[in-house]
Amino acid sequence: MPKLGKQGVFIVSAVVIAAIVAIGAIFPTGFGNIANAALGATTHYFGWFYLISVFGFVIFLVGLAFSKYGKIRLGPQDSKPTYGFFSWVSMLLAAGFGVGLVFYGMAEPMTHYMTPPYGDVEPESAESARYAIQYAFFNWGIHQWAAFSVVGLIIAYYQFRKGQAGMVSNVLSSVTAKRPKLRRLGPVLDIFAVVATVMGVATSIGLAVLQINGGLHSVFDVPENMMWQFIIMGAMFICYMISATSGLDKGIKNLSNLNLIICFALMFYVLFTGPTIAILETITLGIGDYLQNFIGMSLRMSPYDDSQWASNWTIFYWAWVIAWSPFVGTFVARISRGRTIKQYVFGVLVVPPLLACLWIGVFGGAAIQMEMNSDAGLAQATADNITSALFRMFDLMPFSNVLSVVALCLIFIFLVTSADSATYIVSQMTDNGSLNPPLMKRIIWGVLIAAICLTLLSAGGENGLKGLQSASVLAALPFTFILYGMIFVTLKELRADRKAMLTALYRRHSDTPVGADAFEAEELGEEDRYRRAPDVKNRRINPR
Repeated sequence: MPKLGKQGVFIVSAVVIAAIVAIGAIFPTGFGNIANAALGATTHYFGWFYLISVFGFVIFLVGLAFSKYGKIRLGPQDSKPTYGFFSWVSMLLAAGFGVGLVFYGMAEPMTHYMTPPYGDVEPESAESARYAIQYAFFNWGIHQWAAFSVVGLIIAYYQFRKGQAGMVSNVLSSVTAKRPKLRRLGPVLDIFAVVATVMGVATSIGLAVLQINGGLHSVFDVPENMMWQFIIMGAMFICYMISATSGLDKGIKNLSNLNLIICFALMFYVLFTGPTIAILETITLGIGDYLQNFIGMSLRMSPYDDSQWASNWTIFYWAWVIAWSPFVGTFVARISRGRTIKQYVFGVLVVPPLLACLWIGVFGGAAIQMEMNSDAGLAQATADNITSALFRMFDLMPFSNVLSVVALCLIFIFLVTSADSATYIVSQMTDNGSLNPPLMKRIIWGVLIAAICLTLLSAGGENGLKGLQSASVLAALPFTFILYGMIFVTLKELRADRKAMLTALYRRHSDTPVGADAFEAEELGEEDRYRRAPDVKNRRINPR
């Protein structure tokens, strides 16, 4: 591939995306069928590879956090975190799957309750209720954040500690630089990441617009049609453009903090007005089942029967998060400067999944209890229209209309922050990894993403969007190999980084304690210099 100019990645990415969207809009049914068939074949032949890879990412991250490299900071060794813990976690959820969790936190456990994973237990029984929570925890738990965490950790390390641009191609530059033929792949990797990100974000926003329309129909009897979908998309576009012009520290941060507060308020309301003790017992049992069966669920497939459950749920989820990892990982890197690797892994790999499990335990647990104890009709409502099932549950609770409005506001704000963070990161990707991409470029990408959503909604509706979604998920397979390369290169850099730190310390301090690691030795050296400082000063004043 010829060398691209400064705006080459931006121009080529936009052209490729426009071509794919045009095909999807002109031939929505055929495009969707081909993309779905390709995705089905990929998950069938490489499902085992996705399961092993994501499980391997979890092991890699945990091992790295507790290794000798865990104290290395994502930035200069004396740097401090840019954002407080609450703001950091709220921004993680804003860029991740917050909006999906609001919709599926109740609907997914109910779906598994009606159709148990792998058909292991009797549907709509006490056993299927327990199984439903266990597998919902698994699908939204640690594994889902593993790919995000790997990309974010590596990008942050190179961006803030090594002083390089936060681009996938920069991470692999040490490999491609030594091989002229591979050097040309650098821009291709960046274009690949941009295309996968924009298609994934556009389809997610488009599907969420349909879900909001469904929620409005359920609560306010608003018709589900193109006019209302255009109105929702237009309102969201205006809001995320206003947020984009406010910058990362104001727009996304403030909206994310507001969202997390609303999440906690809504979750605690359902907990204390619903079957509180049953919900708390459901969460406790679900966490126990999740931890006890962690490895088995991580690697479970169906080689001895024709069950498609893993392909339809877990493997699709893992492929989706890998395809999204360039976007979410780059955003996570951007907000994680100054944290140690151990702090980072705990914060990204543990806290958001824990919040997800609490949310699922509260909403899913409450819904299943209502269904089992009073035949509330939630199972049928979920089967009929998954987008309105949550609002059907609210109808059974006090102040149902208020709850529904709060939930719609929560979903809308999550969409705004997701779209804002997406335009920010795509602009960064197409501006040579700049930490502060130009406002005009963010506006351009915001307009393009909105245009993609509206084009596909008007041309093929949900089918057109899901066709593009399937096409974007196909990017997961090649990007998994890219992730392996990024991990390999980063481990070499970490080893060289630690060696350089130790060498510098031993040159500065001949009496560095034997057995101390680089960080302990630095702290001891600082203490020693501090203790000696008054003596040195006195000797200069009164030399004898």
